[in-house]
Amino acid sequence: MNSIGKIYKILLKEYSYQGWWPLIHYDNINSTKTGAINGYHPKDYSFPKNEEERFEIILGSILTQNTNWVSVEKALFNIDKIAIDFKPENILKILNEDFNSFKEAIRCTGYYNQKINYISNILDFYIEINGEIPTRKELLKVKGVGNETADSILLYAYKQVEFIVDAYTKRIFLYLNHIKEKDSYLKIKELFEENLPSNYKIYQEYHALIVEHGKKYYMKKPYGINDNLLKNFKMELI
Repeated sequence: MNSIGKIYKILLKEYSYQGWWPLIHYDNINSTKTGAINGYHPKDYSFPKNEEERFEIILGSILTQNTNWVSVEKALFNIDKIAIDFKPENILKILNEDFNSFKEAIRCTGYYNQKINYISNILDFYIEINGEIPTRKELLKVKGVGNETADSILLYAYKQVEFIVDAYTKRIFLYLNHIKEKDSYLKIKELFEENLPSNYKIYQEYHALIVEHGKKYYMKKPYGINDNLLKNFKMELI
């Protein structure tokens, strides 16, 4: 087994199954999580079960840009109160009829003026595709959707095999010398996709495990200094 696969096994043994993407109305907790613990569904990959849950994940993928999940969870609860549920037509109605209330609902996530525009864009796109699974190329044409957000939407909302490269992925694997500082998002993504089975469940777990591990050892510089779990996977400088 290659080192990318071995690291996955080590992280899974340490933290167990994570149950991402969390949903605010799913009555379950993952008490082993760092930060928010509600709405996770370890080993249950049947989510999203309906359109509301799918669009909640899509909203969350926009809101989580440049913030933490605790703030996103708060914003989702706020939206749920004013929009009743996460049906796109309800969200669109609030945006059209009570714009300021929606803006206040997501204020806690930061960059709220920008994010409300991005949400409006993804709403228009989602309604336009009319239930079809979008391509990565199509998503990237939506203003406000970059590589990480597109892969989050595809992997968690649509169960497509797209690996997510977030800040923790870069920090961890840069520390382990598996990547270089200048490596592009797509190059790092390719590294994982070439060295893992093409399985959306593994991709979901690996991303969530990286986040959990990153919160413990890669939030503050110097990154990874106390990462005894993965220190044996540190390669010679490449």
